[in-house]
Amino acid sequence: MTTLTSVPQAASAAPVAEPPARFRDLLASEWIKMRSLRSTRWTLVFIALFVVGSSAVASLADLDNLAKSGSDAPRVREFLCFDACPAAGYMTLMLVAGSIGAVTVVSEYSSGLIRTTSVAVPARHSVVLAKAVVVAAVWTVVGAIISTGAFLVSQAILSERHAGVSITHPGVARAMVASTLVAPVCALVGLGLGALIRHTAASMVATLFTLLMLPTLFSQSQQWSADINHMMVVSAWKRLVQSWEEIPGSSLIRDATVSGSWAVYALWPLIAVALAVVVVRHRDV
Repeated sequence: MTTLTSVPQAASAAPVAEPPARFRDLLASEWIKMRSLRSTRWTLVFIALFVVGSSAVASLADLDNLAKSGSDAPRVREFLCFDACPAAGYMTLMLVAGSIGAVTVVSEYSSGLIRTTSVAVPARHSVVLAKAVVVAAVWTVVGAIISTGAFLVSQAILSERHAGVSITHPGVARAMVASTLVAPVCALVGLGLGALIRHTAASMVATLFTLLMLPTLFSQSQQWSADINHMMVVSAWKRLVQSWEEIPGSSLIRDATVSGSWAVYALWPLIAVALAVVVVRHRDV
């Protein structure tokens, strides 16, 4: 009679704990998410062409005005800031950058990908910070390309009437930097609103209202209203691209200061990203 002997099962291998995701891994992940979207690439191309095209149209209009005035005589060259930095083009850029910044967060909630992301990276604030870094970097590069292209096109057109200026002309460098940075500033504002609202349409409407419509509610007829208007991103951009100086001691002009406008550029994205970090840490997915 044979006896059955039980064969002991091999001890299962202990699970190997995977190392936590490093911040550079999160950056790589967010970069892959952004560049894998074909719609984002085409949006960036179209907005760049639109802003540069707006600069060309504005410059051609001023060229016609110069031709009608018949001013071929030598004159002091002025930097025609809203030819190199067309208001219509840059306001559209602000809206597009803010909307894409919002979609960067909202798209993960609408698709359900945020659950997978939260399981892989429990520290959700790190994910938001990685998104903010990638969004800021991408839009800074895009803003630099757009501002450089618009400046070169506008000055090439204006040079036909000897109205073009070089990059070293007073006020040009500040306008170029301000026009470059307005794109990442608005994108980060949109990111913060997207993290707060978590709804695509509502986030885009809130971005439009905050960046472009809210400043129009505050005129410069009274000091308190002017002060609020100067706290808006679009008002700060307009002040920074203009090369005129403030009139000391004038009580009739309520214009923003250059230093205050740079402070607006710094505070809006910082507050937006801080808000996004707080929201994702205290809300369920």
